[in-house]
Amino acid sequence: MAEASVALESAVLTHGLPYPLNLRTALALEEAVRREGAIPKTIALVEGEVRVGLSPGEMEILAQGGVEKASLWNLAALLAQGKSAGTTVAATVHLAHRHGIEVFATGGIGGVHPEPFDESADLMALARSPLLVVASGPKAILDLRATLERLETLGVSVVGYRTDRLPAFFSPDSPFPVPARVESPLEAARVYRKARELGLGAVLLVNPVSRGLPYEQVAAWVEEANGEAARAGVFGKALTPYLLRRLSELSGGETDRVNERLLLENARLAAQVALALAGLE
Repeated sequence: MAEASVALESAVLTHGLPYPLNLRTALALEEAVRREGAIPKTIALVEGEVRVGLSPGEMEILAQGGVEKASLWNLAALLAQGKSAGTTVAATVHLAHRHGIEVFATGGIGGVHPEPFDESADLMALARSPLLVVASGPKAILDLRATLERLETLGVSVVGYRTDRLPAFFSPDSPFPVPARVESPLEAARVYRKARELGLGAVLLVNPVSRGLPYEQVAAWVEEANGEAARAGVFGKALTPYLLRRLSELSGGETDRVNERLLLENARLAAQVALALAGLE
């Protein structure tokens, strides 16, 4: 049987959560994958080298901050300059594929923002990297309809895991239907195998969080936070961290708790799919 590995991003370690919660979460994600019987491979840049699998010491150093965030547009420069960085979804997907890993677990993908021309590099990375990506849908601050349309345009296979609706990160469902549904890790593995045979890009397996927040409530908080950001002149790269912080404040910390839950659930499901894929070899 082939090795069952699961790629994990490191931006959650370097930029997603405060220290030491970030370190605890990253270690818990690795442990969740191990408990299912698969091998976790957290991906990051360490002093100008791509690391596929981090030592506890490297995780500790990255968690303490002061490092860059690597996406595709700055990946080459960061490596050439000998820098350390956490990898975004886009960079992790690209590097995982180059290192022969077929399954990746994350929280939510980036997508199309309400602000014109603001689109995540995650979308193009998913289009050109044949990987199975487990996520709880696009991040809640995005334009979900536009993100789903863009995924369709780019030919990314969006598949609901035991759901007919697109999960909206903190919310287990949304008004938007998904084009396909599977009921088991083995069924998801078979869809991914067919996508590989056809020469397609990623299969995005969207996994609704078991206990989340109502879609309408989160949408109202996002609208309120966007209005505050516009009045404060917050835009560009500063917008996403600002909005996520305000959602945490508006929800009394509930979005943080849901975020941690869905990360762990996605890591477990990714490990189950990786094992099913290894069994198909």
